[in-house]
Amino acid sequence: MSGLISNSVIKRLPRYYRFLGELKALGMTRISSRELSERMGLTASQIRQDLNCFGGFGQQGYGYNIDILQSEIARILGLDTPKSAILIGMGNLGRAVTMHVNFETKGFRIIGLFDNKESLVGQVVKNLPIRSTSTLDEFCRENRPQVAILCIPKNAAADIAQQLVSLGIKGFWNFSHYDIALNYNNVQVENVHFGDSLMTLSYRLNND
Repeated sequence: MSGLISNSVIKRLPRYYRFLGELKALGMTRISSRELSERMGLTASQIRQDLNCFGGFGQQGYGYNIDILQSEIARILGLDTPKSAILIGMGNLGRAVTMHVNFETKGFRIIGLFDNKESLVGQVVKNLPIRSTSTLDEFCRENRPQVAILCIPKNAAADIAQQLVSLGIKGFWNFSHYDIALNYNNVQVENVHFGDSLMTLSYRLNND
């Protein structure tokens, strides 16, 4: 389905999911596309178009049942089928990602942590021991993770990406700035560039 849906629509789905969760926490049970648009800063037409890509979930004169709509978006996003993931690079960034991202509510389950520094191997973070990257092959063959989170420098990413793809990794959450998709067009890659985000903010401030 994702091949037929525009990337901009897909990127809005997590925002819908988050907003609907906030409305549920307020005790609301239904909402119109107009009310939702006012809260989210989108047009009602945009919301209807986005949701119609997946069949549409509103009722004329009633709006959207918040609980049902959030559940449907969770299903579309695959949050109800957790993917097993490993994280490589347990420096400051990797440790922060492990500690502060609630993977279980985002459709993922961390099953392994890895680093090439022997001084870190054996330390326990969120009930998982940090393993040596030298054990990656054995671990992946035994546990078959689907996703790898890369919190390593760009110059270290090319070799490990090749290794992971050969071990069956199908998706990357990539903090390394190495362009994985350039060489592996059969894997899914979500790149995270903090610097790009900051420069985008700079542009907006400059052109306000």
